[in-house]
Amino acid sequence: MQPDATPMDRTKAQELAWLRTITGELSTRTITRLDDTLPWYGNMPPSRRSAIGLVAQTGISSFIQWYEDPTSTPWIASDVFSAAPRELLRSISLQETLQLIRVVVSVVEDRVAPKSEALREAVLHYSRDVAFAAADVYARAAEARGLWDARLEALVVDSILTGESDDELPSRIAALGWHGDGEAAVLVGTAERYVDVDQLRRSARHAGADVLIGLQGTRLVLVLGRLDAPLPEPGANGAAERLSFLEIAQRLADGFSDGPLVLGPTVENLVDASRSARAALAGVAVARSWRHAPRPVAADDLLPERALAGDGLARRTLIEQIYEPLAAHSGELLETLWCYLDNGRSLEATARELFVHPNTVRYRLKKVSDVIGWNATGAREALILQSALIAGSIAQHGRRAPAPKREGSR
Repeated sequence: MQPDATPMDRTKAQELAWLRTITGELSTRTITRLDDTLPWYGNMPPSRRSAIGLVAQTGISSFIQWYEDPTSTPWIASDVFSAAPRELLRSISLQETLQLIRVVVSVVEDRVAPKSEALREAVLHYSRDVAFAAADVYARAAEARGLWDARLEALVVDSILTGESDDELPSRIAALGWHGDGEAAVLVGTAERYVDVDQLRRSARHAGADVLIGLQGTRLVLVLGRLDAPLPEPGANGAAERLSFLEIAQRLADGFSDGPLVLGPTVENLVDASRSARAALAGVAVARSWRHAPRPVAADDLLPERALAGDGLARRTLIEQIYEPLAAHSGELLETLWCYLDNGRSLEATARELFVHPNTVRYRLKKVSDVIGWNATGAREALILQSALIAGSIAQHGRRAPAPKREGSR
């Protein structure tokens, strides 16, 4: 025979029976108070409001189950949110969820408190468990989102590096919350296995840039884009100035390990960043051959080394940015630059070979600089220009152009 129920058990059984009879009433009151007290709830589409109402009803039903058996707290509290569609977690914040819990608890407490002090205390204990369950749900969702973002970011960076982008690349970039505006550039170097990614992102934001980060073994790749509204420097007055990509790279250099650090050329948008990435990767491979290379160094400053290493992009860049513009502007400028470089950058020797005054040579060299943006009087730039002349001549004629004939020669 079962032992007789104690008075406490009979009281609890009566309270449980009463709670089950008012479940519908509590749900209706909850929905009404949500609409009256939470503006964001009233502004939601009907499907979302219905989902939130389902969460509230589940919470009330779960409270009754918990009150019957308090040892079931862990799974009942978490089940409150299991009925919610996945998109609901993305549409309301943790703060809004706690506001929802507060409304449900206040409705239930107002209704049951006059009935029993034990019920009122049970409501307070259960609300605490549900709040912790909500925090756990959002924490797990945030962790899953972070892992998904990391995988998607790695996929986007890999697509940029390999140049195997497809029609889905823009949507993947948008899904990452990319805030870069227009132009982009790729920075490539080396890093420790456990790089401080968060610090790199903070440094990039303070430099006025958004960044995608890819760590492939010891190779660290940053895809840079300027922000619409860069953050001002601490203590600075007024709006922040937009930095060049080279200046941004200099501010991020401390996040890399020792070794070559190469910045690819600027491209018009992130979808075209594979060209910048190819140049940066080619530059990293040959950067040590320039003894006094700055750090970071622009990939286009390594054009001679890259061309000698067989980089077709470097050869095309030399031809398209130096040789062809000079040839199209004036054969006289091209001839003067040939002579000047062949004569060891001597103005007098060049003037004698061309039968002109040294000031004429000086004027033409300045014109060369105006046309292509490179100054032949510097040792490093002279190497780049000579490489461009050789590459352009080979591409156009298969051999170097003959030296100009002097007057009177036959």
